[in-house]
Amino acid sequence: MPAPLANVPVHLVTGFLGSGKSTLIRRLIEQKPDGERWAVVINEFGRVGIDQAMFAERDDLVVKGLPGGCLCCQLAFVLQASLVNLLHRYRPDRLIIEPSGLGHPAGLLDVLRGEGFEGVLDVRDIVALLDPRRLDDPRARKHETFRDQLAMADGVALTMTDLATPEQLEAARSWLGDFWPAKRWVAEAPHGELPLSRLLDGRRHGNASAAASSSHQAARPASATLVLDDVALREPEPGRPLREEGASLGHATLGWRWHAAEVFDLDQVTRLLGELPAELRVKGVLHTGDGWKLFNRADGTVSLTDSAWRRDSRLELIGGAGSLPAAEALEANLAECLA
Repeated sequence: MPAPLANVPVHLVTGFLGSGKSTLIRRLIEQKPDGERWAVVINEFGRVGIDQAMFAERDDLVVKGLPGGCLCCQLAFVLQASLVNLLHRYRPDRLIIEPSGLGHPAGLLDVLRGEGFEGVLDVRDIVALLDPRRLDDPRARKHETFRDQLAMADGVALTMTDLATPEQLEAARSWLGDFWPAKRWVAEAPHGELPLSRLLDGRRHGNASAAASSSHQAARPASATLVLDDVALREPEPGRPLREEGASLGHATLGWRWHAAEVFDLDQVTRLLGELPAELRVKGVLHTGDGWKLFNRADGTVSLTDSAWRRDSRLELIGGAGSLPAAEALEANLAECLA
C-alpha cells in the first residue's frame, strides 16, 4: 500500500479574464523537473471548457477541467470531491490550480485549507497575473474581485508586457506598491515566461486572508449536486452542435461544441469572430481546413496557434450580462463557416 500523501505543494495562479493564466502555466510545465508528476486543475467560468484543450497529453501531467462556474463558490463542493479523487488516483508531486478569471481566492483557500486536506496539501505562494493595460480602465481598479485577487497574491506576474507601454508598466508597479502587505515579488512575464524558481522557491501562503465578496457568497450552493470531473461530456452529432449558456456574477457565457469531423473554413470563421463586439472575451479550439487551431481574443488582442486537441471543436464567448449576441443568429452564421 502506498504511503499517505503529505504536504503536496499547491500553487494558485489567479488573474482576471484574459490575463494569460493558461499560457503562463504551459510555460511553467515546459520547465517541469524530470521525475515529477504534476496535476493541473483548470476552472472556467464558461460551460464548454476551452483552456484544458491548450495542454498536450503526456504521462507526467494530469489536466482536469472544471467548467461551468467559479471554484470559490458555485463549484466549491465539486472541487473538494474532484481533488480527493485526483489525489487518490494520480498521486501528483505538485498541484497547480487555475481558478476562473472571475473567481475569488478566499473561497478557494477555505476548501484547500479545510479539515479534509489538513496535512495533505501545502498552499504555497499565490501568483496573480496582471495585464498592465487593464489599469487604464477605471472600472478594473474598482472591481472588487479584480482587486482582491491582487491583494491576496504573494507574487504578481505582469503579463502582456510586450503590448504595454513603459508608462503602463511603471504605473502597474506603482499601483501594486500601494498594497499592504507588500508583494514578495513583482516580475515581468512576457508571453507567459516566468522562471519556475518563482514557484519552487516560494514560501507557504500567509495566514492573512480576505472574505469572499457578497456576490460570491450568494452564489455558493447549499450542497453538491454533481461532480463534473467524473462525468463525460456528451459528444455532439455531425450537423447538430451542442450549445451551452450560463450567467452569474454579472457575466454571461455562450458556447458550442461541434463534432470533430466538421471542418471550418479558417478565413471565414476568424472573420466572423473578429466582427464580434470588442469587449467580449472569445476563445475556441476549432478543426479547420488548415488544421486544428486555438483562437484566443482578450482585450482586443487576437492570437491563432496550432492545437494538439482533436476531440471536438469548441467556442466560448464571455461578456457582461446582456452583452452577448443572439445565440440562434450567431449559430447560423457559424454554420455557414463550415466547409
